[in-house]
Amino acid sequence: MGVIHVVMFSFKPLATPEEVQGFCRDLLALKESCVHPDTNRPYMKNITGGVNTHMSEAQDRVTHAFVSEFDCDEDREYYLKTDPAYAAFWDGAKGIVEKTQVVGFQPGEF
Repeated sequence: MGVIHVVMFSFKPLATPEEVQGFCRDLLALKESCVHPDTNRPYMKNITGGVNTHMSEAQDRVTHAFVSEFDCDEDREYYLKTDPAYAAFWDGAKGIVEKTQVVGFQPGEF
């Protein structure tokens, strides 16, 4: 069974709408630009995301959420700790991201 990786963001007040759109576009593009070092093929099974449409006190300023799926923990850990495409994306994004919340799980495991 796959591994789900959920990331929620809020952006700095000075981030422009164009910067936020670029961030979202570039994050979704990681599905193709992140390649496995052994196979030289993309290894992220799926990624989707969008604007938070549930604006309440419970959302704690989170404005955007993304859900990605990997085959296994090892792929997710490579993505987060080693993948050069992800590292380059994150280096460019740090200037506009104010807050990040992350959750990971395996479906059906409680």
